[in-house]
Amino acid sequence: MNIPILSSLILLPTIGAIFIFFSKSNVEKYNSSKYIALFISTANFILSLYLWFVFDNSISEFQFVENRKWIVGLVNYKVGIDGISILFIILTTFITPLCVISVNTTVKKRLKDFLISILLLETLMIGVFCSLDLVVFYLFFEGGLIPMFLIIGIWGGERRVYSAFKFFLFTLLGSVLMLVAIITIYWLTGTTDVEALYEIGIETKYQNLLWLAFLSSFAVKTPMWPVHTWLPDAHVEAPTAGSVLLAAILLKMAGYGFIRFSIGLFPVASDYFVPLIYTLSLIAIIYTSLVALMQEDMKKLIAYSSVAHMGFVTLGIFTLTQQGIEGGIFQMISHGLVSAALFLCVGVVYERMHTRLIKDYGGVVSVMPKYAIVFMVFALGSLSLPGTSGFIGEFLILMGAFKKSFFVAAVASVGVILGAAYILWLYKRVIFGKIINQDVKKLIDLNNSEIFILWSLAIPILFFGFYPEPLINTIEVSINNLIEVYNLNLENYMVKNK
Repeated sequence: MNIPILSSLILLPTIGAIFIFFSKSNVEKYNSSKYIALFISTANFILSLYLWFVFDNSISEFQFVENRKWIVGLVNYKVGIDGISILFIILTTFITPLCVISVNTTVKKRLKDFLISILLLETLMIGVFCSLDLVVFYLFFEGGLIPMFLIIGIWGGERRVYSAFKFFLFTLLGSVLMLVAIITIYWLTGTTDVEALYEIGIETKYQNLLWLAFLSSFAVKTPMWPVHTWLPDAHVEAPTAGSVLLAAILLKMAGYGFIRFSIGLFPVASDYFVPLIYTLSLIAIIYTSLVALMQEDMKKLIAYSSVAHMGFVTLGIFTLTQQGIEGGIFQMISHGLVSAALFLCVGVVYERMHTRLIKDYGGVVSVMPKYAIVFMVFALGSLSLPGTSGFIGEFLILMGAFKKSFFVAAVASVGVILGAAYILWLYKRVIFGKIINQDVKKLIDLNNSEIFILWSLAIPILFFGFYPEPLINTIEVSINNLIEVYNLNLENYMVKNK
């Protein structure tokens, strides 16, 4: 194709942000910035669907590659996609317009600036999943911190400044070592081109340190235990749309990085550090699930559940099996939909009651039956009930884990039980029981825009739960190729060291 479709996907939200910046309509009754943002983000989603339609999932090579000189002799602007990255691009372009629609009721001040931040963040997130150069990846990866920092710091709750700086410092400091590692890779190989690095390979004596440097960034962003403490604070203080983007997309960038770079560039180190990842993942699954059971704030409970679910993701990825990696990717897509929906559900009642404390609710089903139904779908998706997308991901992850270690899989299975416990207990306390708080009686059920947003998320959760084949078919060949290259590199290493 002659059309630079990936660059169009990356730049279109920024073009929309520029239009919004120069728009003069600031009257709340008719704010043109809302319509510009919705039009641009929807157009980008349609473009990403077209990309999926013309994508050939029978070949493992990167497709729609664009390679242009940028910093001459050092870095090229190189983007391209395979079966793994395209799903994350579609997830990003799908979630963004839903966030734009949700701001009608959740953002009360500086709406124009908020929409600009969302669109710029979309550009940077899509860029992460398209990048085929380490420097370009790093710039997109770290650039996303700035809009999210502003979203939390300006439009967040009472402790927004503290939470914004904690988020920024945790994630930035974790990435400093990754930057040093990228410079080292260039010094060792003379290139930062990902495709070239796959072919050249990196000397095994350097892989462990470089792998740990990348881990320092990805572990914070995932987030893995014990560097997860920024996430609950960020979620609690962020506005609803900020929490949705943080949980649905930003956390997935690190999981994607583990697959694309940790396994792809450092296969020997990945094999060596598998026990470390298993340990950290199991602690995250069990510990944060127990912490979630103790939470009184709905947002904080869902935030801790995200840490537990991402623990399953890292566990699946580092089983280094077909089923485990497929499950990890499927779980990330599913969690992106479910977590976004759960935070939106919390936002719905928060806008009406102005409290997130679980004890302030109870008996909501009697006044908001439509809300109770969709909330139930997302709760069941979170606990991975068969028939929801969450089940497919966790089943594949546990399948891959059982192939590697019965003990690891057995401990992870306890996390499935704990996950059901905290999400069902949340649902019971909020939705059922007697109405104790008289303010609950004044609640109004979902309006049309809320119904549209929530059912837009519920439908794919149920559809892919019953029919996961479209997603599996898209990623299968790319994962097969990744595992073949990994095994080949590992065999070569073993032969050299006999």
